Amino acid sequence: MTDAEDRKPKSDEARSGFLPPAGTAVDGDMSTTSEFAIPEGLAPRRGAVPESETTSEFAVPDGLDVSHAPSAESEGSAFTPPSTYSSKYPPSAFTPPSGIPVVSLTKDVPWQDRMRTMLRMPVAERPAPEPSQRHTDDAGPAVPRVLDLTLRIGELLLAGGEGAEDVEAAMFAVCRSYGLDRCEPNVTFTLLAISYQPSLVDDPVTASRTVRRRGTDYTRLAAVYQLVDDLSDEETAVSLEEAYRRLAEIRRNRHPYPGWALTVASGALAGAASVLVGGDLLVFVAAALGAMLGDRLAWLCAGRGLPEFYQFTVAAMPPAAIGVALTVGHVDVKASAVITGGLFALLPGRALVAGVQDGLTGFYITASARLLEVLYFFVGIVAGVLLVLYFGVQLGARLNPDQALGASDDPVMMIGASMLLSLAFAVLLQQERSTVMWVTLNGGVAWVVYGAMHYAGDISPVASTAAAAGLVGLFGQLLSRYQFASALPYTTAAIGPLLPGSATYFGLLAIAQSEVDEGLVSLSKAVALAMAIAIGVNLGSEISRMFLRIGSAEKRRAAKRTRGF
Repeated sequence: MTDAEDRKPKSDEARSGFLPPAGTAVDGDMSTTSEFAIPEGLAPRRGAVPESETTSEFAVPDGLDVSHAPSAESEGSAFTPPSTYSSKYPPSAFTPPSGIPVVSLTKDVPWQDRMRTMLRMPVAERPAPEPSQRHTDDAGPAVPRVLDLTLRIGELLLAGGEGAEDVEAAMFAVCRSYGLDRCEPNVTFTLLAISYQPSLVDDPVTASRTVRRRGTDYTRLAAVYQLVDDLSDEETAVSLEEAYRRLAEIRRNRHPYPGWALTVASGALAGAASVLVGGDLLVFVAAALGAMLGDRLAWLCAGRGLPEFYQFTVAAMPPAAIGVALTVGHVDVKASAVITGGLFALLPGRALVAGVQDGLTGFYITASARLLEVLYFFVGIVAGVLLVLYFGVQLGARLNPDQALGASDDPVMMIGASMLLSLAFAVLLQQERSTVMWVTLNGGVAWVVYGAMHYAGDISPVASTAAAAGLVGLFGQLLSRYQFASALPYTTAAIGPLLPGSATYFGLLAIAQSEVDEGLVSLSKAVALAMAIAIGVNLGSEISRMFLRIGSAEKRRAAKRTRGF
């Protein structure tokens, strides 16, 4: 090749490096070929895709005939089943190796159990039943309004002392009643939150509410449970506006008992408790006067806006002061029984049971907060009693713990005192009048079991208390299922006779007399008794849910409405 030929401009084919092989026809100077071109003399296969069309690595190979179902959507989505999917003969790739568990929800059990079962399941495995409340329009109520109603109902339940799991079950039941099945309630000690997500591609709607005030009114609690029960019933039509109206009436309802009745009930509770630890009529009157005076002082502190810690401290002083005064005055009376009776009216048994129940059901944050609240209340009681006992010892008061150790030999009087204590406790909790008789009988049964095991059978007080509390939880759960209501009104007041009032007082008295070791041992016994009560109540409730099917749909009342709320 000469230098002149080297200097000649090369054609496009030469510059591109793709020169056709010898003997190949070239259509003009502008024709280009590719190294992937089919050699001459090799016939292409049928159905070959032209080079201008793009193919995918997921394309079905040629020769494999697959019937494609017509798709209603022009553009596929994440929720569109594959074209080869058949609901009758699904491929094995869409089934887990272990299989999908079958969910069986019986409608013959109360809504609490059904909602609790679904809450413990993953969201993807929850069944989606038809909404209980029908609507005139297909769209249904607005999602924010349903969530707001749900939070308001949960607030009343949490403020009334209901357990975190039961509050979540009620909130879940309200949402599902209006067709919101993909919702997640979340309950802590002071915060309620709920989130609803229609699908995986839609933005979730989240709402929250803070519980700032707590009050003890089991009548209001029962009315809220009745409202949730009506919403969960397919035969009872409750619109969203009607639910709001009934909720407003529940909030505005008056307490069933006036203030003077609560003060008298506090005195009766303290007097009955003093009889349980060996007191007589004079001890009963002294303990009742001390408890009523402490109750009025606590109301005065509450009106001035003082925290509950100081209210408990002030309320614990009058019974202790009366007991010390009787001892200093050399009155022949069991002063220790007077102080012990006053402590019974202050021990936070309701908050203790709720805190332990939350811990046993997995709500550890709420359980820690509740138990910390109980600890603060207990420290307030200790501070008030210790302050009075310290000054009493300095004044020469000789308080003998052995005076209150002997129980009465009359079992009938002991059973009557325990029933009176449960009755007074029920009034303090603002229970419905229809439930007072049942909880009074439940408290009497609890003391019979405790007395038979501890005094007659010589069994340890911790085991006897746990067995009696378990029976209280079992009977309370059965009564609540027959009434389609909360179990708290049937269990909280019934555990009153089992509260560790005497062990608490003996521990405080030993510390006041500089016997710290004995005092700590007695306080440890009080803590063990309190834990036995809480665990026994929770265990009895769980046993009734597991093995007893009480409260079927056939026994449901025809038309349940709130009566005057």
